[in-house]
Amino acid sequence: MVLETVVDHHPNSSFMASFLRQCGGYAVIDGGLATELERHGADLDDPLWSAKCLINSPHLIRRVHLDYLEAGANIIISASYQATLQGFEAKGLSRKEGEALLVKSVKIACEARDIYYDRATKGSWDISGDVLTRQQRPVLVAASVGSYGAYLADGSEYSGVYGDNIGLDTLKDFHRRRVQVLAESGADLIGFETIPNKLEAKAYAELLEEEAVNIPAWFSFSSKDGINVVSGDPIQDCALIADSCEKVVAVGVNCTPPRFIHGLIQSIQTVTAKPILVYPNSGETYDASRKEWVPSTGVKDVDFVSYVGKWREAGASLIGGCCRTTPNTIRAISKTLSSSAVRT
Repeated sequence: MVLETVVDHHPNSSFMASFLRQCGGYAVIDGGLATELERHGADLDDPLWSAKCLINSPHLIRRVHLDYLEAGANIIISASYQATLQGFEAKGLSRKEGEALLVKSVKIACEARDIYYDRATKGSWDISGDVLTRQQRPVLVAASVGSYGAYLADGSEYSGVYGDNIGLDTLKDFHRRRVQVLAESGADLIGFETIPNKLEAKAYAELLEEEAVNIPAWFSFSSKDGINVVSGDPIQDCALIADSCEKVVAVGVNCTPPRFIHGLIQSIQTVTAKPILVYPNSGETYDASRKEWVPSTGVKDVDFVSYVGKWREAGASLIGGCCRTTPNTIRAISKTLSSSAVRT
């Protein structure tokens, strides 16, 4: 199975359909990045958060990507969620240096994929006629784009409340150059993550069209009640924006407590036939004032297993984890999905 047959860079529905078909009908997304970086020794007490490691610890990012690939991930997400040109400039970096770090985030993920393929396929060959081809699990690299609230680093990404002076044009201007750079970075697709409100989804959709972005994208929203996104906008209204954008090949939910996911899948299905992705957090709550995760109803890896089959049955075809999930979580998801595929 050769990756080039999957990634044709035509941003339409056939891209994701082809990828999922070659994965066996479902795909596994990776898990939390920041907490894994911290576990490996990174200090993320910084407005740049995990993007800080692009500057001083890229080897740790590569290591975490590899951990997730070895756990069974089909999609790894770049360390660019918090990486904004404005954020880098606030740290004293030039615009050119900031753009180079955005590209670097994708390059590190691609390097991890190459290393994984090299390790995983040595000695594994498939004889097809007179041609030898390496057996490879399809792996995509998604370039992460975090919300405007993530750049503010004040917790507003968890509320979607930006104030009356932040309108559609402001958001488009904020994101435009980052999207342009990531679209040309070598990523297979762009993941617009933890989208907190309908306005930002509309800004992304218009940017994709205005800039004629040449790779596919997914839109992933966050919810804290299982009905609306965190700003209070109905999830169906937000999913409709994703459905109407030709360049968006999947829509779903991330950084949301696992207990809400099943209902959100059902709601999204009422307005779109595009593939649905879900990668919830551990169920803990982020305290913006303390800038830390507060234990509440945190879900253990074994609990994730109990949810995964239900999410798959409900219609999700791309499943992974977000904040506070680990390679063990992803391994459990991968095993659950593969065993259910065998049974069917």
